[in-house]
Amino acid sequence: MNHGRWISHQIHADVKKLNALSELSVGTAAVVESLDLPDEIGHQLMHMGFTPEARVVVIRRAPAGDPTVYSIDGFEIALRRETARFIRVRPQQDGRQ
Repeated sequence: MNHGRWISHQIHADVKKLNALSELSVGTAAVVESLDLPDEIGHQLMHMGFTPEARVVVIRRAPAGDPTVYSIDGFEIALRRETARFIRVRPQQDGRQ
């Protein structure tokens, strides 16, 4: 499978601070670092605002825990855990929303 990949130009000394978007708690804010998804899905998410340095906030989860609604660039987008786990984020400096 051909995976498209983009990574922000900023290099971080402590890579351990990166999380999968799917791991964040409701109310948590983070900054998008990279996508590791097939080209078609990655491009679609980038058009929806998942670009380097974009701020994303976890809004709510479905009662069964999947999907999760995220706020990015003024839009609310629901993503399944299987997609969100391939979006790498770093916690935002101020932590929660």
